[in-house]
Amino acid sequence: MAEDFAVARPLLAEHAELERELADPDLHGDPARARRVGRRYAELGRVVRAYRAWETLTADVAAAAELAAEDPSFAAEHAELVAEVADAAETLRRVLVPRDPDDGRDVILEIKAGEGGEESALFAGDLLRMYTRYAERKGWATQVLEATESALGGYKDVQLAVKARSVDPDDPVGGVWAHLKYEGGVHRVQRVPVTESQGRIHTSAAGVLVLPEVEDEGEIEIDANDLRIDVFRSSGPGGQSVNTTDSAVRITHVPTGIVVSMQNEKSQLQNREAGMRVLRARLLAARQEEAAAAASEARRSQVRTVDRSERIRTYNFPENRIADHRTGYKSYNLDAVLDGDLDAVITSAIDMDEAAKLAAAGEQ
Repeated sequence: MAEDFAVARPLLAEHAELERELADPDLHGDPARARRVGRRYAELGRVVRAYRAWETLTADVAAAAELAAEDPSFAAEHAELVAEVADAAETLRRVLVPRDPDDGRDVILEIKAGEGGEESALFAGDLLRMYTRYAERKGWATQVLEATESALGGYKDVQLAVKARSVDPDDPVGGVWAHLKYEGGVHRVQRVPVTESQGRIHTSAAGVLVLPEVEDEGEIEIDANDLRIDVFRSSGPGGQSVNTTDSAVRITHVPTGIVVSMQNEKSQLQNREAGMRVLRARLLAARQEEAAAAASEARRSQVRTVDRSERIRTYNFPENRIADHRTGYKSYNLDAVLDGDLDAVITSAIDMDEAAKLAAAGEQ
């Protein structure tokens, strides 16, 4: 049975090498590289702990078998250890399933009102609050990069950066992207809108796009000659400089046609920096989509779970019900979910993806 997990040994060696690298003071002179090394070290730490636990129990089983052969009173202990080593082997098998290389990345969430007019914009505001509260529960930092408000206080469009303050080595899932990547798609709401005088239930929707954030500028090379940058006067609520200076920025990446507009900040420089941050994330996502399209059918099926055109979830207010259409998850605690209690919903998507990966690994 020891040979079953020979694939883990190179990972153990890599973990030991990363540990030596983290002890090198020179590494921390490059924050981006130090972050990548630290993230990989934390990921491999889960493999190391699972492997050591399985290895120890395997040795204990062998010792208990020898004792049981000499003294039948040890037979019960041997049977318990056999069950424990089977559980440890399953845990190790799961952590050895290849992970999404972006699982440790931070993300940029884009929430857009869809069909449903003002009610859809109000629902987009509900989703923004839900993700912000969920991030608070996870100890993550959030920042609204850009927001276009609606007349009744909702959002036509809002971009939220979600960032982990540190790598959590005990999180079996991974970082921000590992948790939120399944949120991309169409979110449907059923409720009585505030604009409805007859008390009728309406259905509207908002779209969510989740982008893994670029960790350092060198990761995505952007030629300045490929950019068209326009400045204009900001509109809407804001500070004293809004509507008085040309602080808003529109960045067009000519080769791809991607356009990013920013006006939340008071200065043109700040809006430009925020716009470049979003542009890099969108270019990274586009590059990954191209790679996925050229990959295997199994990989494409996993990417489908983050397709922004797919209706993934329904939020039914009259029944206080939330239902995920991909995983079959259903619960009657919608009020708690909208207050950030998203763990069970997200876990259902993670379990679905992990089961597919385990099945694929078993076939191989």
